[in-house]
Amino acid sequence: MEARLPGYLRGAYRFLKPEDERAEREKDIWELKKLDISIEENPIYKTDTLNFTGILQEKIREEVKLAIYQHLKCEKLGTVKRELTSLRQFSRYLKEKQIGIQSCGEFNRPILEEYLIHKATNGSSGRGNSDDIIKLRSVLETVGKLCGYPQLEKLFLNTDIPPELEPEFRAYSDSELKRLNAHITKLDEQITRCMVIHQMLGTRISDTLTLQRDCLFRLNGVDMIRIRQVKTKTFEKPVSAELAALIRKAIQYTEERYGETVYILVDEKDTRRPLQYTTVKHKVLGLIQREDLRDDEGKHFQFGTHMFRRSYGVKLTELHLDDWTIAKLLGHKGVNAVMHYRKMSNQILADETRRAREAQTRILLANLEGWGEDYEQIR
Repeated sequence: MEARLPGYLRGAYRFLKPEDERAEREKDIWELKKLDISIEENPIYKTDTLNFTGILQEKIREEVKLAIYQHLKCEKLGTVKRELTSLRQFSRYLKEKQIGIQSCGEFNRPILEEYLIHKATNGSSGRGNSDDIIKLRSVLETVGKLCGYPQLEKLFLNTDIPPELEPEFRAYSDSELKRLNAHITKLDEQITRCMVIHQMLGTRISDTLTLQRDCLFRLNGVDMIRIRQVKTKTFEKPVSAELAALIRKAIQYTEERYGETVYILVDEKDTRRPLQYTTVKHKVLGLIQREDLRDDEGKHFQFGTHMFRRSYGVKLTELHLDDWTIAKLLGHKGVNAVMHYRKMSNQILADETRRAREAQTRILLANLEGWGEDYEQIR
């Protein structure tokens, strides 16, 4: 019932309805802080609850809760949330196409194959579709183990996972960066610092937002920064004196307003947490719409987690640094991803093919000698 209420009535409904005395795991909406387990979450995304009401079949919902609880013990919260999304999609499909199915124990290969065909033909494709199937398989296999449905552990074939489309790697041009930065100063003071620090560091947005107040130090007279990556490991790299000064200014701003905090950039509503990604995203997208900021193709700028990171990576390749140095500065564990930044660099492509193109031109012109006036325009 609550899920169908308008947003402005949900708060009143929650206040007026009787308190649910059941154990947290028995409820259809879990408050994560009330679960008796430690949950690994990305601090830039605030998640207080997990909602199972979108799983429309009651018995399937209860079976899925068992699996999700187990996954919360060993998987990151973001992964578990995507698993729930895949289950909600599957549940809606069952409600429309397989109305008689009420338990995971009733799933079989023909039902799955029909769903895979549905997924492949309803307009969804690529990485998102592939991830949906992977997450669905993960949950159903756990349900099979916990509920004694052995067929679920052999339900999927490796060929069921659709191939991922190669993502388009795009970096901002110098003119695009100049256009964006000319307007970024119109954002809130600390948000502006955040965006400048972000593009100067070339980090993932989660790593920028979770910079801690003790991140700066000096080594042999050089300003250094310690970046505690949310996804992987902590790494250190040198920074310019100007960037170090800007970070210190951001630290001073936070200390004057909020006292001693863990993070440099904090959520104003809860200063124990870092500045939230959604807050930054909404601020920047609002600026883009207000100022009508467009890229070189005339389209409005978008905001993503790698908004400036790719441009940073491309600039490193144009400095002709070796792959290991680039990987170190970007915080990558290996060099495999560096090739994407090299491919995106039009400047490197132009520089490194110039000699070959000049040689081809000389050969062509030499071969045109004596061909007559009809071909002179080719010169």
